[in-house]
Amino acid sequence: MKVHILGIAGTFMGGIAQLAKSMGFDVSGSDQAIYPPMSTQLEQAGIDVSNYDDNFLAREPETVVIGNALSRGHPAVEQTLNAQQFYTSGPQWLAENILKDRWVVAVAGTHGKTTTASMVAWILDDAGLAPGFLIGGVPENFGVSARLGDAPFFVVEADEYDTAFFDKRSKFVHYHPRTCVLNNLEFDHADIFDNLAAIQKQFHHLVRTVPGNGMIIHPKAEVAIDDVLAQGYWTPLESQGESGSQADWHYELKEADGSVFEVFFQGESCGEVRWGMTGRHNVQNGLSAIAAARHCGVPVTECVEALSRFAGVRRRMTHLGEAKGIAVYDDFAHHPTAIATTLDGARAQMQAEGQNGRLIAVFEPRSNTMRMGIHRSTLPKAFSQADAVYAFIDPAWQWRLETDAFDCAVTVEESYETLLERLVSELRPGDRVVVMSNGSFGGIHHRLLDALSERVEA
Repeated sequence: MKVHILGIAGTFMGGIAQLAKSMGFDVSGSDQAIYPPMSTQLEQAGIDVSNYDDNFLAREPETVVIGNALSRGHPAVEQTLNAQQFYTSGPQWLAENILKDRWVVAVAGTHGKTTTASMVAWILDDAGLAPGFLIGGVPENFGVSARLGDAPFFVVEADEYDTAFFDKRSKFVHYHPRTCVLNNLEFDHADIFDNLAAIQKQFHHLVRTVPGNGMIIHPKAEVAIDDVLAQGYWTPLESQGESGSQADWHYELKEADGSVFEVFFQGESCGEVRWGMTGRHNVQNGLSAIAAARHCGVPVTECVEALSRFAGVRRRMTHLGEAKGIAVYDDFAHHPTAIATTLDGARAQMQAEGQNGRLIAVFEPRSNTMRMGIHRSTLPKAFSQADAVYAFIDPAWQWRLETDAFDCAVTVEESYETLLERLVSELRPGDRVVVMSNGSFGGIHHRLLDALSERVEA
């Protein structure tokens, strides 16, 4: 069967393409821009990709899968509709072709979905279960964002964003998980949700789909999720939290930066995790992953041992390299809470390593929610751990950063080139630079390392 995917360069849709190819479908796709890592993965999978100008219907696909980035008025959408071509959404295709026969582990939440889903997939794989997965990032333990895997387990990052132009429900309502992780819940995606209550409504739709013989794993005393569960649930619950939280699962830090922590279940120690991750947020992600894997049948001690071998996720505090004594990291953080937890973890790690250099944050407000000004008041506090902030803001966005509200020096540039020049001239040995964006950021990460390497020291 021929399948053509519109919006194939996105991580989710590119993952759908790889899964379809693994199942024996004849897969092709269209997009307007494609770059690594997805371009690399699609090329390695042997999937033909073209731009939207291509007459994709000439391939005579039986099914066109339309990504949620495409709306009415887009030429490819109009071409599909006018031809009365059969079409579907990515989540619906996934549900009907793969998930209906699997034990689905779904990881939902405003933050940490990619990392936690990657952890679950790795623990199951380390236990010899060879799970399938579809994740919105690239787990370093696997090197790809999606694989078909073996039955019964399939791990999916359960996004609350809408499904498609013709289906405005959240993606995750299609997945029908047996094991469901609710990481956290904050207001986000202001381009499609009016308020937090609108997101909570979608989360409760997800809760309604989890069977009575399943499991819902959630943080202890997180008000927004507590409110969702208070609307009703029909599934056993397990909670996770820090020491003293009275949660079913809790942790005790053995190192302040979170690089070593002890895991407890119902008051009993299950062992210590020693890994390369840092930050309390990742420790909590790890607890959720252990709880989910245990529900799938993996003994807790094996979960703890496997997590110690977890290699992380690309673009989640990925150490890109060092030049002239300056370390550069790449991170996906774009919501104030994610920015704060990322920088908190970076600062804790620097302190644990005895490093006295500056922590430099470089970011662009790329998300629709950020540009709408929803997080304007909370953004300055998110950078409280930074010694200096450098931001790129395109004048066309008509968006202004309230620099006076920051506790540190803030530099704003209107082009990638001038931002790069400023960084190269002002960074100094001992600095740790964290580049934060949910986009490509003009490739500034690697360009910065190259430019620093060529810098002539005074």
